[in-house]
Amino acid sequence: MASRELTFRILRYNPETPDVKPHLQDFHLNEEPGMTLFIVLNRLREEQDPSLRFDFVCRASICGSCGMLINGKPNLACKTLTKALPDVTTLMPLPVFKLLGDLSVDTGVWFRDVSLRTESWVHTDEVFDPDAAEEKMDNELAKEIYEAERCIECGCCIGGCATANIKPSFIGAAGINRVARFMMDPRDKRTEQEYFEVVASEDGVFGCVGLMACDDNCPVGVPLRSQLAYVRRKMAVAGWHMGRGR
Repeated sequence: MASRELTFRILRYNPETPDVKPHLQDFHLNEEPGMTLFIVLNRLREEQDPSLRFDFVCRASICGSCGMLINGKPNLACKTLTKALPDVTTLMPLPVFKLLGDLSVDTGVWFRDVSLRTESWVHTDEVFDPDAAEEKMDNELAKEIYEAERCIECGCCIGGCATANIKPSFIGAAGINRVARFMMDPRDKRTEQEYFEVVASEDGVFGCVGLMACDDNCPVGVPLRSQLAYVRRKMAVAGWHMGRGR
């Protein structure tokens, strides 16, 4: 049986040469069994156009580097099999993040900024003792924290978020998920009022319009809907307490 000839319509643009306007370029490749977009893009760069820019590291849905819009939907190239795609596939870079060129975007600066804004580290006054026994944690709680920790920072939830696309200051589902992770951690000694100052705003949990594209687009299945509900509920209670002068 003859293999399909696939067409990949890819955005080409280099911000360092602004005189060349963004445009779509068609590439053609014969499909092979087990082929992923990761394989496709590497073959296109090796065999047809070495200037094609895209990001990858692990090719195992762990690093999150190869996030992009695949026929308008955020996903990972390494996780996407060509057999699930039509004969013509359009590839675009993830929006919101700084475009480096073609399909390559800088997610690192965005995630670092969100980490600083949400203060994503354990806050405690306890002095670290390297000789102390490891602090125990309830297994069920550890599992809940692990669910939040599974985020690979691919940016798919941000690229598919309507609010993040129109409001650059919005921390999105990835930022709210980080806040949830530390709210659950018993080692973090922040009060609900301190968390309120960090995330209870239009740039934080109350900026979400509830379309839940983040939950739909997460390629590793982090329960973003549940995390959003958890943080929003906590912040609503904190606001009520603060309103009563507590």
